[in-house]
Amino acid sequence: MERIEKLKEFLSENPADSFIQHALALEYIKQGNDEDARKLFEEILKREPGYVGSYYHLAKLLERNNETEAALRWYEKGMEQAKKAGEDRAYGELRSAYEELSY
Repeated sequence: MERIEKLKEFLSENPADSFIQHALALEYIKQGNDEDARKLFEEILKREPGYVGSYYHLAKLLERNNETEAALRWYEKGMEQAKKAGEDRAYGELRSAYEELSY
């Protein structure tokens, strides 16, 4: 819990910091708080669509919550952004997760 409080403190100083929001979302997932994690990931990706790492985690969260169609859409969006950014490793991870879920 201390980690979450520290991240919230950092976030209060810089509310649009995608790195801090992403880290906080991951902490929320560890605590079983998918709802707040989802909100943060969606906020990041709305503001900064090129923040590729958040696509995978958001889609996995949706997958865990049996929201398969939404997860597939986020994987697809992530693959598009990863390809645009030339992030081959991220593209491969997103594609692998997409294929595993869709077949």
